[in-house]
Amino acid sequence: MIKIFGHLAPDTDATCSALIWAWYLKEIKGQNAEAFVLGVPNTEAQFVAKRWGFEVPELLGDLDAGQDVVIVDTNNPAELPVNVNDANIIEIIDHHLLVGGIKTKQPINITIKPLASTATIMMGMMGDDDVAKAPEGIKGLMLSCILSDTLEFRSPTTTDVDRKLAAELAGDLGLDIPTYAGEMFAAKSDVSHFSDVELLRLDSKKYEIGETKFRVSVLETTSPEIIFTRKDSLMASMATVAAEDGIDQVLLFVVNILKEEATLLIANDLVKQVAEKSFGVNVSGDSVVLPGIVSRKKQIIPNLAV
Repeated sequence: MIKIFGHLAPDTDATCSALIWAWYLKEIKGQNAEAFVLGVPNTEAQFVAKRWGFEVPELLGDLDAGQDVVIVDTNNPAELPVNVNDANIIEIIDHHLLVGGIKTKQPINITIKPLASTATIMMGMMGDDDVAKAPEGIKGLMLSCILSDTLEFRSPTTTDVDRKLAAELAGDLGLDIPTYAGEMFAAKSDVSHFSDVELLRLDSKKYEIGETKFRVSVLETTSPEIIFTRKDSLMASMATVAAEDGIDQVLLFVVNILKEEATLLIANDLVKQVAEKSFGVNVSGDSVVLPGIVSRKKQIIPNLAV
């Protein structure tokens, strides 16, 4: 069996792209494949799976040496099982920068394209005929991945290809994009049952600048005020996460989807220095608003400096 999975702290694209590719390999290619996750998916991903008639994929257990795997929505070993290089990686499908560090046992297919979601890339790889064969549920997952990763086309990662395919999928499904995207974002904004530590890890990636190690956390929401009521406890919990994860600092960006801006919580002098050097702002309190900043991949991580 081929095991398909995305990154740690799975979001909608990582979770649903694994389901999409498992369907493609099984139903179109006739291969034995199954989707997995590397953690509990966020609330939006859980909503999307249920909305389109899918169970959330099982949690990947121990990865056996030689196990056939397909990696989606990442190529970063830090976001994958620690022994991923012992597996038999047969394919990687991604839309992030090339990190390096993954080793394969043979030449493989690697598809990395500057599109907004992994699902967009998959649709191109399948071709129109195979996409047309997809059942309603799979098309719903495809649309959801695009809307999630583009923040309903607000993100600078959005391309004309993403817009075109989303419009076609919405038409096939008889959906109004703003209405459905609003339902997705409402689900994503419901973080009431997460602890502070869980929130800091919920949608995050490790990133190093020189010798300084960060966990860059992003919370995308239409109700940022709910998160801000927990500001003090979130900042207090950053030290716990840093100690447990072997990093120097958590950077938490609260992205207001509707206003298209991010607020960075300023927990200490190091974060203040990062904010001022990275985004050219003057910091005077325990948070700073960054207008127009919504994308970790294209606007946050490329600009980080210490």
